[in-house]
Amino acid sequence: MQQQRSHTHLVLIPSYNPGSKVLETVKAAREKWNPVWVVVDGSTDGSAKLLRELAAKDTGLEVFELPTNQGKGAAVLMGASLAKSRGFTHVLTMDSDGQHPADLIPEFMSASTREPGALVLGNPVFDSNAPRIRVQGRRISNWWANLETLWQGIGDSLYGFRVYPIAALIETMQSSRWMRRFDFDVEVVVRLVWNGLRPINIDAPVKYFSVEEGGVSHFKYGRDNVLLTGMHIRLFGAFLLRLPLLIGKRVLQLSGGLRK
Repeated sequence: MQQQRSHTHLVLIPSYNPGSKVLETVKAAREKWNPVWVVVDGSTDGSAKLLRELAAKDTGLEVFELPTNQGKGAAVLMGASLAKSRGFTHVLTMDSDGQHPADLIPEFMSASTREPGALVLGNPVFDSNAPRIRVQGRRISNWWANLETLWQGIGDSLYGFRVYPIAALIETMQSSRWMRRFDFDVEVVVRLVWNGLRPINIDAPVKYFSVEEGGVSHFKYGRDNVLLTGMHIRLFGAFLLRLPLLIGKRVLQLSGGLRK
């Protein structure tokens, strides 16, 4: 863990009752980047204590705690706001349960450094253990997200392994009372693309662990699909209001690409 400390980009890990994989996940992130922050979102499984103990031995790791569970988006907003106040410009978000590829952190950070105004989005590569219902279900959400942005290049709207420009992220989130829970990943990327950020997609494997392997899932099929459906209804209404402007931007993009 002797990497040079970045003063612009940090790894931000929102964490809620993550199970036994959390220390492994955080250590893997620290092997690839400095600094790493964890925002404990009201966890009740004892993981906050373990993370505090780990941070006490590692100056590249900081742990922050929300007193109650407020949702992934709320945890990211809290961490991003604090990061901005300390002078950071970008955050790479990743889950705390071991599903995201820590080995690719440097590649994603390098892509962000080369094009700091862009969104660097993970494009998930699934293995044979991926639940079929999850893989099929996300295709529906991705179709809607691409329609709502007129196919401006969102490879996957749900995969939370991505790099955000902090100022744009905070401004977008503070403009709405939504994007605080499971709806965060999808809605924020759609709205950031509406606001002019260009998506860069990089393939990244995603792992699904069994319960025996320490896997934990807080996804509730009925509840969360209702939340996503309501979110897309809300976004589609906003999309229709923006449609003339979006069409104009898209025509300019396509004509510029043709000239090249």
